[in-house]
Amino acid sequence: MSKRNIANPSPLGLCGFALTTFLLSAINMQTLGVTTPNIVVAAAFAYGGLVQLLAGMWEMAIGNTFGATSLSSFGGFWISIAIILTPGGFAIESSYDSLEFQHAFSLFLFGWFIFTTLLLLCTLSSSLAHLSIFLSLSPAFLCLALSHLYPHITSASTSTIAATWAPNEQLTFAGGVFGMLSAFAAWYNALAGIVGTGFTFFTLPVGHFPWSEHSRNRKVAARKESPV
Repeated sequence: MSKRNIANPSPLGLCGFALTTFLLSAINMQTLGVTTPNIVVAAAFAYGGLVQLLAGMWEMAIGNTFGATSLSSFGGFWISIAIILTPGGFAIESSYDSLEFQHAFSLFLFGWFIFTTLLLLCTLSSSLAHLSIFLSLSPAFLCLALSHLYPHITSASTSTIAATWAPNEQLTFAGGVFGMLSAFAAWYNALAGIVGTGFTFFTLPVGHFPWSEHSRNRKVAARKESPV
C-alpha cells in the first residue's frame, strides 16, 4: 500500500489568521476612516474562524502539536469575535451596561494575551520568522485589553453606568499597529511554507535558531555526509 501524502496545512491556517487580523487591525487604526468592525464578522466566521480551525485539526492529523494548538485556538478566537460583533445576532454587548462590557471584553482579551505569550515562549525553539508572529501579536492583545480596561466616555449622562463608553483610541491604534505587523509576519510564514514545497523558483529565509530542531537535524545530516 502506498503512503498517503498530506499537504502542510500551516500556510492555509496562517493565511486565514493573517487576512482577518489585517482587516481588524486596519479598522483599529481607522484606515480610510473605517471605524465600525462589522465587516470583520464575515471573515472571522469563515476564513479566520472555520478555515483556520480546520487547518488546526489537520495539523493534529500530521502530529504537529504546536500547529494544532495555535491554529485551532485562533480559529476559535475569531469565531468568538464574530459572535461578539454580530450586530443584533447574539446580543452579547447589549446584555451588559456600556462600562461593564468594556471591562468584560478586557478580561477576554487579557486571557488571549496570556495564551499568546505562552505560544511566544514556545517559538523560541523554532525560527525568527515564526517568533515574529507572536512577538507582535502578544503586545497587540495587551494594548487592546488595556484599551477596554481604560475606556473613555463618548456621551454624557447623569449616571456613570448609563453613559456610553468606548475603547481608548490611542491604545486601540497601538493594538492595530502591532496586529498589522503580526498579520504580515503570518503572511510571510505562510509564503515561506508554500514556496518550500518545491513548486516555485525561490525560497524564503525564516532564520532557524541554532538550537532549533531544524538546525540540529541539518548538523546531523552534514556530519553523516562529510567524509570520514
